[in-house]
Amino acid sequence: MKAYLCLADGRIFEGKSIGLVGETAGEVVFNTSMTGYQEILTDPSYAGQIIVLTYPLIGNYGVNREDEESPRSQARGLVIKELCNQPSNFRSEQNLHRYLVSQNIVGIKDVDTRALTKHLRQAGTMLGIISTESTPEELVEKARRLEPVTGPHLVKGVTTKESYTLPGGEYPVVVVDYGAKGNIIKALQHLNCQVTVVPATVTAEEILARKPWGVVLSNGPGDPQDVDYTLPMIRGVLDAGIPVMGICLGHQLLGLALGGTTYKLKFGHRGGNHPVKDLITNRVHITSQNHGYALAKESLDGKEIEITHINLHDQTVEGLRHKTKPAFSVQFHPEACPGPQDTAELFGRFLEMVKEYGRERSVSHA
Repeated sequence: MKAYLCLADGRIFEGKSIGLVGETAGEVVFNTSMTGYQEILTDPSYAGQIIVLTYPLIGNYGVNREDEESPRSQARGLVIKELCNQPSNFRSEQNLHRYLVSQNIVGIKDVDTRALTKHLRQAGTMLGIISTESTPEELVEKARRLEPVTGPHLVKGVTTKESYTLPGGEYPVVVVDYGAKGNIIKALQHLNCQVTVVPATVTAEEILARKPWGVVLSNGPGDPQDVDYTLPMIRGVLDAGIPVMGICLGHQLLGLALGGTTYKLKFGHRGGNHPVKDLITNRVHITSQNHGYALAKESLDGKEIEITHINLHDQTVEGLRHKTKPAFSVQFHPEACPGPQDTAELFGRFLEMVKEYGRERSVSHA
């Protein structure tokens, strides 16, 4: 069945329908990962977005429940070049087309994703519609009338509704869920942390009542300034001296809590091949990323904050640490999945801070 992707600036791409037959709208963004389409679709950071995958063949290893980053697909749509309907992998449970149908995701294939990506790089990410139901001219007009994909509802739509604690683990850690990927929680559990996941609207008092040894500010969708209601909580945790680790949106929110500002990137950083320089070790890491905003370097107070990582493509801030408090954050994803594992050791660094806090707390209560 014929389908169209129509952008708000009037650009039209014709293809064939995959997944659910119908219509969907969202912010059109591209991802440069070579693998991991299922993890990408189920990453809550993609809430409200139509994903363009630049790798030309998608679906060749199928889909399985084990690789999901959340219980359902979070993206609004999928755009690809070529679809493989006969996957070959011993872990495959179904093909991608059937998975998209089961997740109510409208998609389109046989699109010139190279041309589309070049257009988005030049014009910037923009709103668009995938549809099998209207003419291209009608869809362009619809796309021009779409509301921006922003607002507090994005995070509130993907955060946990109730706090919960996972079994096992020795070191009590709270994860503030702004749309946390499942592999962040798995990485903490692998380090023997007792993980409690709390909603994005949690207060500092509620966190402190749980007596955690560390707090993780998770990834999530949208503009960090739309989540400013969480900043008093972050400042309260910092003032209490509890170790803090921020990831992606959590990195931006930590920066905002420390007095910084953010801005929207032209087309964002999405994919598993972004070079980042660690300014402390002078090493370059290949990282997995997914964000459309960044911290403004000049807004960060050099007396309190040290910039620890920069993006080698555009020099944006990729990491920071507080000079006197046990807090640091990174813009990229140390848990990757999909993507390289170069920076997984950052969880180990956080664990050492957690253990040190626990030792000091034990001494003070002796």
